[in-house]
Amino acid sequence: MRFALLGAGVIGAVHARLISTLHESDPRTELAAVIDSDLDKATTLAKEHNSRAYAGAAEAYAAEEIDAVAVCLPSALHADAAIEALDAGKHVLIEKPVDITLEAADRIIAAQRRSGRTVSVISQRRFQPAAAFIKDAVDAGRLGRTTSGIAESAFFRPQAYYDSGDWRGTAAVDGGGALMNQGIHALDLLLWMLGKPVQVSAQTGRVAHQDIEVEDLAAATIRFENGAVGVLLASTAAYPGLPVRLSVHGDRGTAVMADDRLEYFHFSDRVAPAPLPSEEPLREGWSLVDNAHLAQYEDFVAAIRTGREPGVTLAAARRSLAVVLAVYESARIGRPVDLQES
Repeated sequence: MRFALLGAGVIGAVHARLISTLHESDPRTELAAVIDSDLDKATTLAKEHNSRAYAGAAEAYAAEEIDAVAVCLPSALHADAAIEALDAGKHVLIEKPVDITLEAADRIIAAQRRSGRTVSVISQRRFQPAAAFIKDAVDAGRLGRTTSGIAESAFFRPQAYYDSGDWRGTAAVDGGGALMNQGIHALDLLLWMLGKPVQVSAQTGRVAHQDIEVEDLAAATIRFENGAVGVLLASTAAYPGLPVRLSVHGDRGTAVMADDRLEYFHFSDRVAPAPLPSEEPLREGWSLVDNAHLAQYEDFVAAIRTGREPGVTLAAARRSLAVVLAVYESARIGRPVDLQES
């Protein structure tokens, strides 16, 4: 599986490391090309991973045998890059969010259908053992009927984070702030656990940062088709920042993930106990989230080779984006938003 990496920035460097790590255990998987309009940046990253640098995707696709493309560009550029890759016959893995509009997401979905290629979007927290344990418990009915969930992403980003790139914090390219770019991971988990969202009521604010066009705080309640209610908090204004926390409640049990581990679970004695999740050993300098990121890459490669759907589908990524946009719309108009209307 020969990858091309689109984008040599900070997140592109993370993806390059993941692909190179995959190569250690699966020599068939390798980073063949790094593509960035800043050729110097592309060259530097390519040299670190024994690959070649290109200033444009078309040039790389013509020069190299590429099977899959990892899109690590600013958010509003995702759709065009993904569609170009799909139309060139490549499989595509897109950094979150899928893009910043539903129209863009739908264009990717149409391109996937006509190409027949595999597309996935990064939501690596689904591959954490604690999250998978809770999802299995929900699906097995160990929590009974799910009644509510709480997803908290109380992070902190200094002003320097937004000042580090002229696209950061802009509505046109970043598409959103604390929710679109940070809280979307916790939101994805909440939707994964509770099902189809039908209505959103929200508030957003810009309370701790200057010279940005997007929110650094978002809070919402989400009503689900099955009657459950979810509570969502996303912030980049919560100093010094806390780990993601997810709670899922049912009428026969509760499970809580905090600091990337299963913190609490209690199931009714009317159901059989489930085995506790196990954690893989961490590589030096790696976190549990890094492990999960690598696991999503492994899932993506396996999906391509076997022809199955990836663990995170385009439909799931579109659903998360739809809720993010509904949060923004609800905050703007000051009333609940039905997702069928968003």
